[in-house]
Amino acid sequence: MTIQVVCAHCARPNRIPESRLTDDPKCGACKQPVIDSRPIEMSEAVFLKHLQSNQLPLVVDFWAPWCGPCQVMAPEFAKAAEQLKYTATLGKVNTETGQQIAGQFSIRSIPAMILFQNGREVARMAGAMSAAQIQQWVQSTLAKGGA
Repeated sequence: MTIQVVCAHCARPNRIPESRLTDDPKCGACKQPVIDSRPIEMSEAVFLKHLQSNQLPLVVDFWAPWCGPCQVMAPEFAKAAEQLKYTATLGKVNTETGQQIAGQFSIRSIPAMILFQNGREVARMAGAMSAAQIQQWVQSTLAKGGA
C-alpha cells in the first residue's frame, strides 16, 4: 500500500510505499529526503499543501517570536520531530506572519499545537510541553483513532 507524503523541502506530494517510509525516500521533484527530522517552517501555502495532501498526521506548533514559553518549547518541539519522524510531520506556523491560519483555527493562546489527520483537526493542546509530553500526546491521540 502506498501513502502520499508531502516533501519537507519543496512541498511536492510523493507517493511512497508504506514499507519504504523508514528508508528515507527521496523526493521525485527536488531529490531531497521527503521526510525530515526537523520541524518545517510553514508559510500559509506550505501549511495548506501539507494539510490537504499529506497522509501522514500533521502536528502544527503555533508560536510567535515574542512569546517566552514558545521560545522555551522550540527545542523540545524539534526533539519531538526527531522522535516522531516516521509517525507524523511536525510544522511550525509563526502567528505573526501566519495570522490568517491562526485566525482560521481560532488560536487564542500560544504556544498551541493542533494535530491534523486526513486534513481535519483531531486534537489540540495549549501551553509549553516537553518533547516526551509532545510525543506521548501525539502517540496516544493517534492510538485512539485520532480523536
